[in-house]
Amino acid sequence: MKLRVLNSGFNTGKINMDIDMHLAESCNSDEAVLRFYKWNPYCISLGASQNLDELNVTKAQQDKIDIVFRPTGGRAILHAEELTYSVVYPIDESTSFRNIYHEINLALIKGLINYNSVLSSLEMENIQPDFPNFYKEELSSLCFAVPAKSEIKYAGKKLVGSAQKKMKHALLQHGSILCGDYHLKILDYLNFSQEKIVFLKEELSNKTTDLFSILGRTIAYSRLTESLIKGFRDHFKLDMKFLVKEGAL
Repeated sequence: MKLRVLNSGFNTGKINMDIDMHLAESCNSDEAVLRFYKWNPYCISLGASQNLDELNVTKAQQDKIDIVFRPTGGRAILHAEELTYSVVYPIDESTSFRNIYHEINLALIKGLINYNSVLSSLEMENIQPDFPNFYKEELSSLCFAVPAKSEIKYAGKKLVGSAQKKMKHALLQHGSILCGDYHLKILDYLNFSQEKIVFLKEELSNKTTDLFSILGRTIAYSRLTESLIKGFRDHFKLDMKFLVKEGAL
C-alpha cells in the first residue's frame, strides 16, 4: 500500500473539514493518506452530534474564532496552538477499526519521539472511559477532558486527541497534537458562568498537557511534521519509494 502525504498548511475550519471528507470519499483501495494542517483563523470544532447551544456563538464571532462541525464524533476543541493530523485508510469487511486507531497512535508516538527523546515516556491510555456517565458531567463538553482508550498521554495528561468516522470504503481519523496551552481558552466560549469557567479551566489544565509545557521550548512545526512522517513510515514499514509528498491542495 502507498502512503500519500499532504501538508495543507493553514485553512479555515470548513475547508479543513471539507478536505478531510473529500480525501475519505475519494480514497483508493491501495493508498492511504496522511495529512497535516493548521487553522486560520483559530477555530472551535464540535463533534458531529454535539449541540451548538453549548457554545457562546456571539462571543466566538466577536473574537474572530471560527466554528465548524467535525464529521467525526467527540466533543468541543479550540484549534489554535496545535498540529492537526488526519489519516484516510481504505477498509473492507475484515477491518478492525480499534486496531487501526491503536496503530495510528503508536505511529504518532514514534514520530513524537523522533522529534524529541524526552517524549520517550509517552504512554497510551489502556482503559476505555464510561462515556455514558461521563457525558452527564460538565466537563463532557470538552474533547480533552478525558482520554479514550489508546489515546496518547504524558505523565498521565492527555496530549493528543483523536476521533474516527467510518465510511463505505474508507476510515477517516483525525486529531489534535497540542503544541501550546491556548486550547484551555475553549471554556471562555462555553455557556457557563464565569465562576464555573474558572473552576473548569483549572480542572482541564490538570487533565491535559502540550509539547511546549513538556519540552520548555517553542515547537518547530516543520521539523515536527517531518518527525511524524518518519514515525508513520517506520511503524507501518513503508519503503521510501512509496512515500509521495505533496504540497497544499
